[in-house]
Amino acid sequence: MDLAVVYHPDYVAPLPDGHRFPMGKFRLIKDLLLKDDIITPEKIFTPQLPQFEQLQLVHTSEYVRGYCGGSLDDRAQRRIGLPWSEPLAKRTLIAVGGTILTAQLALKYGCACNTAGGTHHAFPSYGSGFCIFNDLAIAAKALQQQGLVKKILIVDCDVHQGDGTAFIFRDDNSVFTFSMHCEANFPGKKQQSDLDVSLPVGLDDDGYLQILASYLSDLLSAVKPDLVLYDAGVDTHVSDRLGKLALTDRGIYRRERMVLSTCLSDGYPVACVIGGGYGKNLSSLVYRHSLLHRAAKDILE
Repeated sequence: MDLAVVYHPDYVAPLPDGHRFPMGKFRLIKDLLLKDDIITPEKIFTPQLPQFEQLQLVHTSEYVRGYCGGSLDDRAQRRIGLPWSEPLAKRTLIAVGGTILTAQLALKYGCACNTAGGTHHAFPSYGSGFCIFNDLAIAAKALQQQGLVKKILIVDCDVHQGDGTAFIFRDDNSVFTFSMHCEANFPGKKQQSDLDVSLPVGLDDDGYLQILASYLSDLLSAVKPDLVLYDAGVDTHVSDRLGKLALTDRGIYRRERMVLSTCLSDGYPVACVIGGGYGKNLSSLVYRHSLLHRAAKDILE
């Protein structure tokens, strides 16, 4: 089975030189996957812009209108950490549409991967930590509204806690939030997920994978989700500037294999987003993100 991948052709938003959030990596991920025959052009899907009403399933109308219109104050923009621009606003919206489409494709094919996504620090009325709109939360609510799913499990393996996602679903029993993250890292004030697993600084491949394996299968059996949303952040890597863990490329690949094979072998469709990654070397970072898609392809073959 070919891997279904969502890519956003308009995913371009230049930032000032030296900014640590490289926007160009999303196109480079797609190009690398094609070059290495991980994906085929026929299975690349293009998302649509989300409807305003879909954004409002999670975010306040005041915040959505303020960001999309470029009228947020300086303090709100500093909290996000990305300078506002019209291309960035468009990129942000199409990324949300991409995660919605990825989730829909996962229900059809069993597994689908985004080439972006994972903005889990966005709260209903403000953005934070490079995250503007919470694509995971919006996708979950949108698919529920469409009647495609009832119960959703969010497996967040980004090195930072998915605090915005945890807050959004704190009183919602239809979405179970699981966050496995470095304890001594952003955000300083953690929210309460349905299940939080805090990891010590410097944890290596084997230690990380043993902990994840001790939770994942039992979690699936307990929640019995109609869909798994998987945030595959690679800021767990030993060379990541914002990470503080010590996973290698091989360790990240093994993690992706573990999550995807466990979900799929038990019959749970899984929609994947790439999450965070802040390496100094862009080509190495792009390859690291591609490990998700490589693992998915290997499992589906």
